[in-house]
Amino acid sequence: MGVELPDAEYLVLSSRLIPDLDGGYTIAALARARQLVGAGAKLALLTFDPGDAASHAEHRSEFARRGAIDDTARLRNLFDEAVAHEGGAAVWLRAAASARLSEGVADREYRMLRDSAGPPIAALPVIPDNPDWHLTDEPVLVYDADGGIIGGVEGFRGLYRAWLEHLAASLGDRPIVVICESRQIGELIADWDDPRVRIIHPIHTMHLEAPHTPDAPMNALWTRWFALAHRFDAVTWPTPRQRDDVAARFGSGIRSVVVPNGIRLRELGERTPQPGLVVSLSRLAPGKRIDHIIRAFLGADVPGSTLEIWGDGPSRAGLEQLIAELDCADRVELKGVTSDPDAVLERASVVVSASAFEGQGLSLAEALSHACPVISYDIRYGPSDLLAGGGGILVPDGDEAALADAVHRVLTDAELRERLTAEAPAAASIWSSEHALEAFATTVRDVLAAPARR
Repeated sequence: MGVELPDAEYLVLSSRLIPDLDGGYTIAALARARQLVGAGAKLALLTFDPGDAASHAEHRSEFARRGAIDDTARLRNLFDEAVAHEGGAAVWLRAAASARLSEGVADREYRMLRDSAGPPIAALPVIPDNPDWHLTDEPVLVYDADGGIIGGVEGFRGLYRAWLEHLAASLGDRPIVVICESRQIGELIADWDDPRVRIIHPIHTMHLEAPHTPDAPMNALWTRWFALAHRFDAVTWPTPRQRDDVAARFGSGIRSVVVPNGIRLRELGERTPQPGLVVSLSRLAPGKRIDHIIRAFLGADVPGSTLEIWGDGPSRAGLEQLIAELDCADRVELKGVTSDPDAVLERASVVVSASAFEGQGLSLAEALSHACPVISYDIRYGPSDLLAGGGGILVPDGDEAALADAVHRVLTDAELRERLTAEAPAAASIWSSEHALEAFATTVRDVLAAPARR
């Protein structure tokens, strides 16, 4: 029997959903939405990036082509719906505008929103070089059909809430489950006190700065977020270890539950990996420490072995230089982004991660589901939870010599490699889409049965 979801309207909120941007976040958010739809949820995916309608249409088409969304009409954007109306701004936006908020704005910088080449429909305040732009009180201006200002709403908070309240009003008296996938949006809706609304806030990433210990400092966004996290009806963490660290540091005021980002388990046939093939599959960013993997691979010194590095990102040029300096281009290759990670994992003898931090580590879970052994630094968060049932080797964080030794052992010790290969599917099974969906459904049932927290 499949997972049963409570009867409700489901709204998934994401700051943006753009193909090949934001890495695992985009993959995980869309996968959760597909799982909910598959379980019968009546669901809309709502995004808030102020791109143009043509770009958003291209994003929808590309996600559909990849099978990431089942119905392009589910993916809706605030700004598309604010301007795509004959005669000016959407009725809901005009209704929310206050004439008082349009006073004294002549000298401020604004970005105009238009429907094709017509008069302005709305104007967004420009907040340059400020990571907290979303918290501004500078008004968003609203125009009439003739291009005249009729008023404004109070910053992006007022704009976002106007749209969400309009959508909620269209859903009648049914309960509304809001799945807020973005911490920035979470800050803006934490006081939404509609009695029909329950807010579940999934977390995708690490909340700590270096050195990533449980008492490490946090950036300003996380500090503000934790100050209001008790207002969400539930906060879901991808691993038990992160949930427990948060509870130990912040107490029990946050309703925390574990809901992993589920992976699709595969029917495993006879797997014939390429002998000696070591794979890294991640974004090429400083926090992924791909340079550690390169040096550890070379230090393992296994004749005939090769390293394929899949992904792209800001560290690519530096990695190209490192490969040239180490004169190892014949054994180490930057392969770029893959459109078929399953095929890569089917060929791999072992997947190696040297990340400084993670939220869960989707690529490691996917490797386990392919019966591919994993080697990883023991970091927060993900690897220790993922490998609790076997299937891989954890080594001390940052210890390149230990990483090299683990690579050497897996590639040269057939008995060890066979044991890890046999353990991997069972280790992956507890991170299955089915388990993740059941955990999420339980969370929905619990929050709907309890009073709202706002």
